[in-house]
Amino acid sequence: MDNRYFSQKVVEWYLKNKRNLPWRNTTDPYKVWLSEIILQQTRVEQGLPYYSLFIKKFPTVKALAAAPAQLVLRAWQGLGYYTRARNLHRCAHIVAQQLNGKFPDNYAALLTLPGIGNYTAAAIASICFNEPVAVVDGNVFRVLARVFGIYEPINSVSGKQRFNELANILIDKERPALFNQAIMEFGALHCTPRNPLCADCIFKKQCVAYAGILQTELPVKIKKKPARNRYFTYVVFRKGNFLFMNKRSAGDIWQSLYDFYLVEGRSQKLTLAWFKKHHTELAPLLTQVKQPGATRWYRHNLSHQKIFARFLVVNGVPDKKLGLRKFSLKTVENLPKPVLISRFLKDAQLL
Repeated sequence: MDNRYFSQKVVEWYLKNKRNLPWRNTTDPYKVWLSEIILQQTRVEQGLPYYSLFIKKFPTVKALAAAPAQLVLRAWQGLGYYTRARNLHRCAHIVAQQLNGKFPDNYAALLTLPGIGNYTAAAIASICFNEPVAVVDGNVFRVLARVFGIYEPINSVSGKQRFNELANILIDKERPALFNQAIMEFGALHCTPRNPLCADCIFKKQCVAYAGILQTELPVKIKKKPARNRYFTYVVFRKGNFLFMNKRSAGDIWQSLYDFYLVEGRSQKLTLAWFKKHHTELAPLLTQVKQPGATRWYRHNLSHQKIFARFLVVNGVPDKKLGLRKFSLKTVENLPKPVLISRFLKDAQLL
């Protein structure tokens, strides 16, 4: 297939079928960057209200940089992958304080900023500065793998290199922003992971996957290790209209978010007797709680872990050695928290 034919057809399709999304009506690097970070591993439908919220709360990169980290994390709550939010804030600081509020105007320089990888750098460089560098995301992988019949795994080093080289060969050098948005949109709306619209496809005659009925086989992806199970028992200390919470530190999930006193076990079989033996500081309070095995278990899926959690609510003040902080219920509502914690607070009618 001629390279110009591919780029021309996908751009024509895009101009007829594109969604009207707010970040497509601007070349402001801040807004494009913000949208790309939010949409990493997030569906457009889920990310759109977060984008609107961030633009309202932090209308400029300097406003985002000046905001407290806790406020940024609270605005991000529910999107998951909180490293994105922390890097978002770090990047805003650098742009605001070291670059006078202006993003670099080229791909190579953008890559030096925290949280900006090949994909985001290419999006900003092409959309905002018309640099002809191809964006390669999951949608692009899928389109290229199917149309050109590429079996190299998309999550292998050699596979990423091959797809990146092909995308940069195909890109419309005069209209890189249009091409990049077109091929991503084509993958998102037409060449979808399941049930692609092959019967009405602009590449039906050229597509290797369509000719060989290979849509479910392409693209190829090396399977990751299965997610590991973790079992959390939270002890929720409450005294009147106050809760005692913990700010999570680095080295594990949910860094800088707030949860309760946590005991992690190897299974769901931790009994009240076990708690009394191994956590003597909890024994006097746990006498108020029914057998832990009878409490509800919550399930929360992360990309690489499955969390099974239960919550034991006790009325009392925790030992100072536990390192918990006292917060009013109103303050707890505004703290950045894992979705799992917010679910429990809502179910328990504490917020």
